[in-house]
Amino acid sequence: MTTGDVEILLVEDNPRDVEMMLRALKEHNLANHVHVAKDGAEALDFFFATGAGVDRTPNPTPRVVLLDLKLPKVSGMEVLKKLKSDERTRTIPVVVLTSSQEEKDMVESYKLGVNSYIVKPVGFDKFIKAIGEVGLYWLLINKPLI
Repeated sequence: MTTGDVEILLVEDNPRDVEMMLRALKEHNLANHVHVAKDGAEALDFFFATGAGVDRTPNPTPRVVLLDLKLPKVSGMEVLKKLKSDERTRTIPVVVLTSSQEEKDMVESYKLGVNSYIVKPVGFDKFIKAIGEVGLYWLLINKPLI
């Protein structure tokens, strides 16, 4: 799969959460074009062809970014800030999927331009259902600008 084929960029450092999200997307037939970035630096490399992504063409346009806030190397908030401040990536929908229920995180995310803020549900079945619904909405119902 080329980076241009990516429909969902999943930015998540917890392998268990990645596995559950991929399972939920697969159950809804939405997992064919998912790319996983394990930290914020990897996500930025993906978008801007820097670091590990320096040898490929920049500016892929996934249909949606599922972004955790608590990430190693570069925080999810910093990734969001960079994506929404760059003309090439500003219109890509970003959905924060986080365990943080802190109001300051939600307020800051919306100030930076996040399209949706979702607290990861506790419990396997609720988690699977929520991720499936998020995927269905952003890939099938929402009409992207890009």
